[in-house]
Amino acid sequence: MQIPVPKLLPLLSIFFTSLTHAAELPNILWLTSEDNGPQLGCYGDKYAVTPNIDALAAKGLRYLYASSNAPVCAPARTTIISGLYPPSTGSEHMRSMVKLPETFKMYPQFLREAGYYCTNKTKEDFNLEKPGQLWDTGKNGPWNDRKEGQPFFSIINYGISHESQIRNQIAARDKIHDPDKAPIPAYHPDVPEVRANWAQYYDRMTQMDSQIGQSLKELENAGLAEDTILFYYGDHGSGMPRSKRWPYNSGLQVPMVVRFPQKWAHLAPKDYKVGGASERLVSFVDLAPTLLSIAGIKPPEWMQGHAFAGSFQTEEPEYSYGFRGRMDERYDMVRVVRSKHYIYIRNYMPHRIYGQHIQYMFATPTTSVWQRMFKEGKLNAAQSHFWKTKPAEELYDLQNDPDEVKNLSHSPQQQDVLAKMRKAQEDWARRIKDVGFLSEYEFHARSKGGAPYDMGHDPKRYDFESIFAAAQLATSLTESDLPKIAELLDSKDSGVRYWGTLGLLTQGKKGIAAGYDRLITALKDESQIVQITAAEALGRYGNDDDAAVALDVLIKHAMPKSDVFAALAAWNAIDYLDERASPAAEKLVALSPKPEGPANRIEKYSSRVKEKVMADLGSQWKPATKKK
Repeated sequence: MQIPVPKLLPLLSIFFTSLTHAAELPNILWLTSEDNGPQLGCYGDKYAVTPNIDALAAKGLRYLYASSNAPVCAPARTTIISGLYPPSTGSEHMRSMVKLPETFKMYPQFLREAGYYCTNKTKEDFNLEKPGQLWDTGKNGPWNDRKEGQPFFSIINYGISHESQIRNQIAARDKIHDPDKAPIPAYHPDVPEVRANWAQYYDRMTQMDSQIGQSLKELENAGLAEDTILFYYGDHGSGMPRSKRWPYNSGLQVPMVVRFPQKWAHLAPKDYKVGGASERLVSFVDLAPTLLSIAGIKPPEWMQGHAFAGSFQTEEPEYSYGFRGRMDERYDMVRVVRSKHYIYIRNYMPHRIYGQHIQYMFATPTTSVWQRMFKEGKLNAAQSHFWKTKPAEELYDLQNDPDEVKNLSHSPQQQDVLAKMRKAQEDWARRIKDVGFLSEYEFHARSKGGAPYDMGHDPKRYDFESIFAAAQLATSLTESDLPKIAELLDSKDSGVRYWGTLGLLTQGKKGIAAGYDRLITALKDESQIVQITAAEALGRYGNDDDAAVALDVLIKHAMPKSDVFAALAAWNAIDYLDERASPAAEKLVALSPKPEGPANRIEKYSSRVKEKVMADLGSQWKPATKKK
């Protein structure tokens, strides 16, 4: 039967519109380098040798205030792939693995549905489970296997600048930076080991730049340069200690250069100028919505970033935000607000020093010599800061103190700025329902195998306001708050009780005196993390009998059948008992740090802490190595 023409025309119209739309989509290429900040010639660094990225910047736009949101790879890349802040999804902790809500997708899924061929060369490192297929195979290169006329989105990752590459052997031909001329930040000691590490970092940056130049040449040779929108960015600050892993500007600021060829100029940022620089605050949480906007897809409302290019550009945000959770084997909690002028830091575990012993970080010579010089009393105040416990708040003037060594949080002239940025951090935590105010153990327990994001938006499972208020009070470091902090242990909510125990721990012997009876009761709390935190407090600052009982509690939770997150927390607490752990040395040697249940990618971390504990107690224990 012949189809009537009036009915056929709409079908043909939809068909040809779809083809036309696919043909009008731009190619997009992301070039990402590991562990490097804006130490590039195009950002004014005269020590740097980076001609290829400098040339790209001359053809495109540099962002002067780009942030990775997280100062380490996995949470930073998790932010990018989801368009969500990891503290809202429970994915802030290094090498964790949690679920997204069932209705959420990652940006490559949106692109593939729109007709894109998507590839990612060499690295993902997400802390979120993938909710389906993200990538096409890319067996023959980033774009060669796509269908004729099909637009592509591709990521090429460069690992030559990674932290591991600044402490290994480097070929003589690649040594082009003179260590004697290396710029040394005010917080690092000026000694040969530090100069050698900084010089090799810059050498690796030059190698990375060369690799990017090769990729750009391949794009040009394929005849795709004028059809392809380019992004270049580093995945967080440099791999040097106090940059990587720390949410100072030195750990969060990244280079970001974008190039929109003339064909796609209508999709460029509103302030785009060839060879120019943008002062707009942009961060990794903005990349997913920006990518969708460039592809003509309206970003879903649940994404938390702001598109800065494409058809759905938004106004510039007033602040960018950062965070720090567990870094490998060490727990911490920091939240950050950044403007163009200032950076505000709120420390929610001020009892932990900045430079906690992270095995991988201590493999860098700078870290070891820096700590040794601190112990020997050879550092000035700015250089010693990293090895001390933290204040509750920090505020730095980035224009006048780029190394962030002069904390202005107590400056009378800066109290208005401090109050405004403090409020911004509090508002952000409320807006995203920051589940990091529950311990890693607790939010997994409450999520019951589901998405922590869903748990965080369920008032029955997460009383955010009560727990957030407890965290604010508990970490004030104000002695007059101790009676109220002790009362937190009377709460029916284990999340509130956790902050009560942590608040008493934070204030040492004074905290123990203020909440002694409650802490003794907390050793038998129904929550493992409350028990562990109370045990650390009594083990460190109680009497000898208290320490013995506390140590037994910690050993119980460090058992291999224990919850993997509780076990890691327990091993951390044992480490901080120092010599008070020595009566249990034989038990600790025999105690396996490897959990028997699912390890959630963090199986090795308890072993690392045990190795340090045993070394401090004079044992030669080493974790078993896998047979090849």
